Amino acid sequence: MGWHSRTRTLQVFDTELSADTVEWCPIPEWSHVLACGTYQLQKSDEKTAEGSAAPNRIGRLFLFHYNTQRSFSPPLTETQRIDTPAILDLKWCHVPISERPLLGMATAGGEIQLYKLTEPQQVTCDLECESCTVLGPDRLALSLDWSTGRGDSSDVRVVSSDSTGSLTVLSLGEASLTAVCQWKAHDYEAWISAFSYWDTQVLFSGGDDCKLKGWDLRMGPSSPTFTSKRHTMGVCSIHSNPHREHIVATGSYDENVLLWDGRNMKQPLSETAVGGGVWRLKWHPSQEHLLLAACMHNDFHILHCQQAMDGQDAPCPVLSSYILHNSLAYGADWSRVPLSNSAPPSPHEPPQTSAGLSESLGHLRIQYESPTASFDTSLEDDSGRYIPEHFSLPEKSSAPDSLPFSAKDSQSLSCVLATCSFYDHMLHVWRWDWSPEERRGESDPDPCS
Repeated sequence: MGWHSRTRTLQVFDTELSADTVEWCPIPEWSHVLACGTYQLQKSDEKTAEGSAAPNRIGRLFLFHYNTQRSFSPPLTETQRIDTPAILDLKWCHVPISERPLLGMATAGGEIQLYKLTEPQQVTCDLECESCTVLGPDRLALSLDWSTGRGDSSDVRVVSSDSTGSLTVLSLGEASLTAVCQWKAHDYEAWISAFSYWDTQVLFSGGDDCKLKGWDLRMGPSSPTFTSKRHTMGVCSIHSNPHREHIVATGSYDENVLLWDGRNMKQPLSETAVGGGVWRLKWHPSQEHLLLAACMHNDFHILHCQQAMDGQDAPCPVLSSYILHNSLAYGADWSRVPLSNSAPPSPHEPPQTSAGLSESLGHLRIQYESPTASFDTSLEDDSGRYIPEHFSLPEKSSAPDSLPFSAKDSQSLSCVLATCSFYDHMLHVWRWDWSPEERRGESDPDPCS
């Protein structure tokens, strides 16, 4: 049975400032909401004590609405933009708080800001700043993670890492965060921090000191439960698998993705070279074996991790790659939006136009040429009209021969993803279809949400 993987660009958006983080809302009722954060370093005329110019880091938070029914216009509509300090990380709480989605933001001002999504029943939503908690002076907040990865709404907490090498655990009260504990965890920048979603008293952290560490809050932060030097450069991404207990993925500037069993952190289950520093890792929202990697200098990849998770000591094969960004691959996330199986509108119907802010800032005319020239794409025709995803599809590619039989026997998938890149300040929304050859044309694949 032949299997095929296909990626299709749905929309490209210019964020104007360097884009480094993108997050779909994980709560089903609001899965159409997408947030994107930017980071821009500007020179300042203000002088520091050493006589050098003080850095000025600015950012902008974008909010988008994704419309699955638009076939002849871009699916993404910008609904809001907020000027902020430079944004290093964004994470939605996985459960509603006071019946509303809550977005956490780590900033270059050393703050964790919380934004509440308002008017969720309307066509468009807005973010409203709920609170701001300062981690400490003279630091950048580099990452954050919520304890709610498996949908647990009890004792909601946030962990954040910062540029001083410290970790801070904060507890959510009445829509505000209170620091519970803070400690020095790494010698240099603590790039990443994450909860074990199966035991939220357990934390993981990674730093520029090349160390991956574990912490148990019940034992106090005086010493880590383990310290691993298995990565040879700075550890910058960690994600606990919300579907498979004990499984943790880590990534590093050393260009490797490691899979671990949390019960034995002396040796990883697998090591996969991905050809670029691994800035972000995201497990699929419903498929335990699929892992999305943002690989800085080497684009975005979807890894199949089943063999490694089952203890077969094998690298994770790449199922698909998205190569149409022209800069550092930083932000990446899976969407939970249900995909429409309806047929495209009749060609006699006039094409719809974008609504709201996207009329002036909307889709871009962009053509990419990859080394193989097989992924050239344009989101406008010669008349300037938007080309929907039903047309001009990239060529399909076969699945790797090394996939286990269980993968070849699994269901078809169709997923929407969002990725963003830094210096070219671009946000891409794209679709990935994974299906057996003989089923093509019979029916649309099941959505991944």
